[in-house]
Amino acid sequence: MKKTGAEILVESLKAEGVEVIFGHPGGAIMPVYDVLYDSDISHILMRHEQGAAHAADGYARATGKVGVCMATSGPGATNLVTGLATAMMDSVPLVAITGQVPTTMIGTDAFQEADIYGISIPVTKYNYLVKDVRRLAHIVREAFYIARSGRPGPVLIDLPKDIQNQVTDYEPNVVVDLEKYRLPDIEKTQGAQLDQAVKAIMKAKKPVLYVGGGAIISGASEQVCALAEQASIPVTWTLMATGVFPGTHELALGMLGMHGTRAANYAVDEADLVIACGARFDDRVTGKVSEFAKRATIIHIDIDAAEIGKIVRAHIPINGDVRQVLAAILKRLEGVTIPRHQPWIDQITEWKRTYPLTYGSSDKAIKPQFVIEELYRVTEGKAIITTDVGQHQMWAAQFYKFHNPRSFLSSGGLGTMGYGFPAALGAQTGVPDRLVFTIAGDGSFLMNIQELATASAYKIPVKVAIINNGYLGMVRQWQEIFFHRRYSASDLNKSNPDFVTVARGFGVEGMLVERAEDVRPAIEKALAISGPVVIDFHVDQEENVFPMVPSGGTVKDIIG
Repeated sequence: MKKTGAEILVESLKAEGVEVIFGHPGGAIMPVYDVLYDSDISHILMRHEQGAAHAADGYARATGKVGVCMATSGPGATNLVTGLATAMMDSVPLVAITGQVPTTMIGTDAFQEADIYGISIPVTKYNYLVKDVRRLAHIVREAFYIARSGRPGPVLIDLPKDIQNQVTDYEPNVVVDLEKYRLPDIEKTQGAQLDQAVKAIMKAKKPVLYVGGGAIISGASEQVCALAEQASIPVTWTLMATGVFPGTHELALGMLGMHGTRAANYAVDEADLVIACGARFDDRVTGKVSEFAKRATIIHIDIDAAEIGKIVRAHIPINGDVRQVLAAILKRLEGVTIPRHQPWIDQITEWKRTYPLTYGSSDKAIKPQFVIEELYRVTEGKAIITTDVGQHQMWAAQFYKFHNPRSFLSSGGLGTMGYGFPAALGAQTGVPDRLVFTIAGDGSFLMNIQELATASAYKIPVKVAIINNGYLGMVRQWQEIFFHRRYSASDLNKSNPDFVTVARGFGVEGMLVERAEDVRPAIEKALAISGPVVIDFHVDQEENVFPMVPSGGTVKDIIG
């Protein structure tokens, strides 16, 4: 059958199971939007293209599906770049579609022309500039295949306006099978390493499971829990793996790294075996690499072979999907009597008892950690929490005890301020029956505050808790500790708006909370409101995030 490029694109998206697109129209993508007008794919009009990318990202993280965002050429496309880089760093499956000037005008500096193909190469897993409408259906199928397979990531399709309007035969049953993206047969390719891993587990006296975001992506939470319990192995996790293991479990060490628990950092430092599952040994975890887990045999499981040994030498490298690898290890351990490591467990318990996450009290100001704890208690740990980046992000990871994967959505690798709120809108759209709460900093929230219009227009019931300390909090903390309290360009006290009035201006309910006794009632009131709500919590302005391992430091350098 004959169809235009725009029609082929929309039909191809439907064939991929796409239910919603987050986007913003413009001249170079208008033929597609005209076709969308009559399609059964929902479209959420975001008020900024960066918000569209983050919303698609949040949708993907919450659902496990591929998120889709769309923008016009030039500034519309370049506004997606931060969102693409965010998704790339955190391995999020995303397909971004951008309009482009007609093929005959590419390279002429035409109105709203930008080389988004070239610009996006470093921040995408793959990208396309479509030059032949006959290839479009195949390109779309291939883009989704690449985005979701292996180590997931964002893929960009740049679609010139004339290609959108050209007519060609459309064949809906496109088949794509890219050999290099197929998962390897674990037993055939990694059998010897799996046997070595089992021997190391049996031999270890001080083992630790170090779990990264790849375990959540692969759906390996059940296998992580099973191995931990069967082999009596304490579990620590990266920021991106928050929720992969129940935070209240007796074997839970908490988060590892710069703002991780002392128990987690001490355990990895003294471990004789570290099983890294879908983790990439990020600098925020390792600190001084030469001192990281230097007593341990390292088993490194990762689907991306390039990550294995990149930062820390892997004594037993296993290249494969985390869930499949752990399942193979568990199968080998069936019926085997595994040492219980009781002295090690006792030491872990003592560290957790001696060095709990805690904070001081104050009669003058709300402690931000208290807000997070109350949020946890009121929601019973059942909410999806999105965050921006900074102190509030770390407090959320520390003090909200997550029980399930895909419940903590945050920009880990890139550290993108302004991520949390649009990501929450995407998450809520993908899982409408879940409670979604954004924990935001006052500085971060301002970066995409325009998406309050989106929440209001579509009645997306996301709740926002602003941890308002009047500063760019993490910048201020570093300036306090390392720059002699010289608060250069980090003080927001004189420039912050009245967030309650701003929210109401967008048609969103707003609340101001300045006393600790009002924290819980405000959260409960927000949950009783069917639409979006912004709660502005005024907290202790100079509260710091502890523990803290200074950048490039070791466990010997822990502050707080």
